[in-house]
Amino acid sequence: MVRDFRLHTDDESVRERLFDCHIGLEMESLRVNKYGYLAKTDHPFPDEKYIVRDFCENQTEINTPVASSVDEVMGELKKYRDYIIDTLAKMDEPEFLWPFSNPPYIRNEEDIPIARYEGDEKYKRDYRVYLSERYGRYKMTFSGIHFNYSFDESLLEENFRHYEGADYRDYRNKLYVSLAAKAQAYNWLVVALTAASPLLDSSYVEKGVFGQDVFNGMGTTRCSELGYWNFFTPILDYESISGYADSILKYIEKGLIRSSSELYFPVRLKSVGEYSLCALCEQGVSHIELRMIDLNPLAPDGLDVRDVKFIQLFLVWLASIPPIRFDTSEQVLAVQNTKNAARYDLKTVNIVLADGRSMRVTDAAEAVLKQMMEFYDGFGDEIRAILDFEMEKIIDADKRYAWQIREMFRGGFVENGLSFVKNR
Repeated sequence: MVRDFRLHTDDESVRERLFDCHIGLEMESLRVNKYGYLAKTDHPFPDEKYIVRDFCENQTEINTPVASSVDEVMGELKKYRDYIIDTLAKMDEPEFLWPFSNPPYIRNEEDIPIARYEGDEKYKRDYRVYLSERYGRYKMTFSGIHFNYSFDESLLEENFRHYEGADYRDYRNKLYVSLAAKAQAYNWLVVALTAASPLLDSSYVEKGVFGQDVFNGMGTTRCSELGYWNFFTPILDYESISGYADSILKYIEKGLIRSSSELYFPVRLKSVGEYSLCALCEQGVSHIELRMIDLNPLAPDGLDVRDVKFIQLFLVWLASIPPIRFDTSEQVLAVQNTKNAARYDLKTVNIVLADGRSMRVTDAAEAVLKQMMEFYDGFGDEIRAILDFEMEKIIDADKRYAWQIREMFRGGFVENGLSFVKNR
């Protein structure tokens, strides 16, 4: 009896529930004033459950309520985003949501005030102070989108019927652990398709120099080697949830990171509530989190619904294919593949596949998308249209967000970006 704990899409009862799910989005955005500098005001939404701060006081984060479909979660995102934009516009000194993952003008670290948590939440500020000292505040201004996803229990229960004699909780955890390994191995594809931050202001790289465009050859700086990474390459255990948690814990015990939240990795497994390794082992996996999506100023709500639907298709497909070998060498390659896929011109850089083959990112992406098209053959016109939309970005570089954004906002990245948010 097969024990790889994947989704059995040849079973009609599984197939008809394949997209039953729970989705939540986290969207970070910086608040800026009318001159293109980071806002110095306090967080304007202290009583809003779903609008919080990330690293700094002027980095607003939407945490949508959990939804049961892509359209529903995108509706929630739009609701809160519109509310924030409207509230900022009505302030005595109007502010704006910066539409890019890369920051606007930065004069110095005082422009990046650490989020002001006090009382019982002071530990959150203390942790941010630690991050500031370890990584520097400038890097913390990168903003992005996290995609949280879980399969509906009815789907998992139907699929569980194929694993007679297995323990349901163990099956569920191993399905997600296997999915996390595959998502980490293939996350370079999401990076390539959603990269949308090719330009930086010169003040990010040279203190006191403002208004000059910096193009560093990246389509997404935050996912490149210049972005969010630890000072080491983590190697995790994808055999079980306890092994997965223990492999993160060893880096904490060695002093390489302070907590599991400091593991800057594109893919995470999480339990319900605040992220902790103890909860993950005791409660089991609640959902998987993908953390590599750029803000997209070309989309009205900072995120194209077709990309969200594609990521759902991507995760369902990954959960349905056989498990992969993902030992130390494969994990090291996966991290480098992510960084390579962050480049601006994907035809000039290669990735190395699990079987040892090296090929251009564009060729590898086309091959994976064709596999997904074959898998979803017969699922309907909407799914085919989404996959065609993503394939067009690979075939025609002019369709990639990074290429379009560089063309639209070059010659004054911050000035043009500010005009963009003021006039839309």
